Amino acid sequence: MLNITGPREIFSRCLANEHTAEEIEKLTVDEDLNDIERAVYLLSSGQDVQRASVIINLPNLVRQNPAETFRRVVPKVREVLHVAGADMQLAAAGSFLTLLQDDIVLIQTHTHSILQIVLLNLDHRDTVVSNAWLETLLSAIDALPKETIRQEILSPLVSKAQLSQSLQARLASCRILGKVACKFESPIVKKDLLPLVRSLCQDVEYEVRSCMCRQLENIARGIGLDHTKAAVLPELVELARDEGSTVRLAAFDTIINLLEMFDSDDRTRVIFPLVKTFCEKCFKADEAVLASLSFQYGKLCHGLSASFTEEQHLWFLEFYKKLCVLGLQHENGHSDNQVYPLELESKYALVRRNCAYNFPAMVLFADPNHFLTELYPTFSSLCHDPEITVRRTMAEGFHEIVKLLGPNVHFIHKELVVLLQDDSLEVLDALLSHLQETLELATSRGEGPGPESKLIVPELVPALAAAEQKAALSLRWRVHERLLQRYACLPRVVSADQIYFRFLQRMFAIVTTNNVLPVQREAARTLCMFLRYNRKQEQRQEIIGKVLQELAQGRSYWNRLRYLDLCEIAMELFSKAYFCKHFLIQALELVNDPVANVRYKLCHMLPQLRSTIRLPADKHLLQQLEFCVRKLLCREKDKDVVATVRKTVLELDKMDITEPYHKRHERDLLDQKKEKEETLLLEMEQLERQQSEAKLTSEKHTEKKRRDSKTGLSGTKGLSGSTSGATLSTSSGKELRKAKLARSRSLSSHPTTPKMANPDKTLKVKDSGSCPGKGKNLLPMNADEALRSHHFSVAAASSVLSPTPSASSMPVLIRSNTTNTLVDHPHQHQHRSSTLDHRSTNGSKDTQSRKLSIQRKSNSFGMQSGRE
Repeated sequence: MLNITGPREIFSRCLANEHTAEEIEKLTVDEDLNDIERAVYLLSSGQDVQRASVIINLPNLVRQNPAETFRRVVPKVREVLHVAGADMQLAAAGSFLTLLQDDIVLIQTHTHSILQIVLLNLDHRDTVVSNAWLETLLSAIDALPKETIRQEILSPLVSKAQLSQSLQARLASCRILGKVACKFESPIVKKDLLPLVRSLCQDVEYEVRSCMCRQLENIARGIGLDHTKAAVLPELVELARDEGSTVRLAAFDTIINLLEMFDSDDRTRVIFPLVKTFCEKCFKADEAVLASLSFQYGKLCHGLSASFTEEQHLWFLEFYKKLCVLGLQHENGHSDNQVYPLELESKYALVRRNCAYNFPAMVLFADPNHFLTELYPTFSSLCHDPEITVRRTMAEGFHEIVKLLGPNVHFIHKELVVLLQDDSLEVLDALLSHLQETLELATSRGEGPGPESKLIVPELVPALAAAEQKAALSLRWRVHERLLQRYACLPRVVSADQIYFRFLQRMFAIVTTNNVLPVQREAARTLCMFLRYNRKQEQRQEIIGKVLQELAQGRSYWNRLRYLDLCEIAMELFSKAYFCKHFLIQALELVNDPVANVRYKLCHMLPQLRSTIRLPADKHLLQQLEFCVRKLLCREKDKDVVATVRKTVLELDKMDITEPYHKRHERDLLDQKKEKEETLLLEMEQLERQQSEAKLTSEKHTEKKRRDSKTGLSGTKGLSGSTSGATLSTSSGKELRKAKLARSRSLSSHPTTPKMANPDKTLKVKDSGSCPGKGKNLLPMNADEALRSHHFSVAAASSVLSPTPSASSMPVLIRSNTTNTLVDHPHQHQHRSSTLDHRSTNGSKDTQSRKLSIQRKSNSFGMQSGRE
């Protein structure tokens, strides 16, 4: 029988060829042989495909019988590899790597046999094969004990690192030295490895020097901080001045990776001049190295920033600005209108892209507070760069820049709009990765989460709308889907009115007209998010009404299917009560839909719809759902719908039984949280409405009081003139009464009674129908009574407008006989000050006889005053 164990592709390739009976006979193996014997037989006399199959299956043989495999099979594998081709060599390297990485065998037991095979094949003439074996050895070093590494690897390494060995052997020695340096203590590394390192750093081949230079980082960490300055730093300085650009670049990268191991003095005196010279030399003559330099520039600046003087800090910042416009302006000896070769232009674009990648780091290096003066022109240039890759890189890191700027984020609002409106969809796609975070930070003042803490970004809403239109018109529907998914954050960024008038109708259009199902569903989810966080009752009702009209009751069955999709989303976002109130009934009514696809989907959703019904409050909804199920069972004719509804009935019967209590409890708690948030939104809406109405009422009240005060003043003057009867002004009347009072006092040696002090008051009471002979005096209004509530002021104003007010229209306060009678009349306001003065003298009373005597003597003057 044919028994070949190996990868499927090898076996299929073997069967794909036409074989003769003789060839098939050669491929046949005795079925009585066990796995070990079969492997030995195939390695000894089998075809190449069979040998490769055994080598690939070697890890499985080791798992089954490690002792026999290493005793009988592994030696045969070693013999085969002497004459094996590249495919078999790569398969063997992979199998041994699997053995070492997966810890299938105890390395201490079979280390020697494995390492002998690996080291033997390091010098394979095929570079690909030798590199594969080298990777296997480097992986094995991590699992080998120190003593084994010293005996099995370091001993032959000394000879392989000599100049007499091949270039390939010396390159492998460099990588092995870098790997084993971290396995030993510092004295051993300094004694046994450092001489080999110095020798390879001075090798005649620049490839060896470059490879060893990149391993100096591991050597430095192996010997520690104390010896790095004396042993490694001189080698790095010499390699940084090497004639080969790859060697200088390797030294530059290693210096950047070891910056934390150098003290401040070394950074200032050695590293900074070295790096500065390297940058200037690359900028003038070596554009190829500029790409790596620009990629590491941010890390370099931050590693050295603590040791920079102000002048050095400024130099690195200015050099970065030059790199950002390389190939765009008069830099590097080129003029603006010069046409670069395609290769050089590609290198310059790569440099600017790396600068865009490092821009957030440079913002931190230059201090975000100095962004506007130091880096904003460079930032704007990168956002408007002619290369799409540069603008895309800026879009990818835009959220980091927004974080760093903090309260100064308004500086880059214009560039945010520019990237949203970019002609390339790749730039927009890059911006979408962190669009929600970018928009929230870009519109935040940093003073709280409320809408009053939001900044207004000019042209942001039109830019977002235009970005959606551009994505919709493209053929990349996944970008459109991601964009709609990110737009779910808009309620936290822009106002509800802007969403309602600029985005809502667009979401409806996508749901009803788009041809891509994932895009439609994402638009439905975004629509539900808009509805969830809308704080205006009228707009919510209109949105729900439109959903029911255009989707649930839509003419196209496709729209009715989208309504069911929307219901699934609404069940996730809204509380059960909200969903049952606005969406459930219309979903259940689709049981009568003429299209079987709609009924089929509804049947699948019935368990979910049942989970939103809360008993006993929603008992009528449960009855309606059960009625729908019975209707489907009795009247449904489509076989798929019938099968689905029967399966659904079983699920509905098991829902309350099979669901664990803790899951149901968690779901109830989540629903309570949603319902609480919805109630809070309603309360906030009512509070805002009450505040706005109170503000409007206050403004109207203030305006009415102002108009009433003006009208009352003019009416009082007119009424005063009409009731005086003598066409005298109020001031002249007061002066006349004062003169007459003085005359009466001069004719009497007794005090004047307060009753005769204001005789026109007596006349007014008499005219109003009051009896002046009762011995009661009139009291004026108090000062605080003049500032009564609004309905009193309105009553006073109406009495002012009436020239002959009746007694019933004037509020009268009647007190006991020992007190005075208060008559409140608008005409009295003009005499309050004088009346209050007379009232103060009314507190002391004399005997009745004295009052009568004084009244007789002054009667003539009082009556005369009253007639006048």
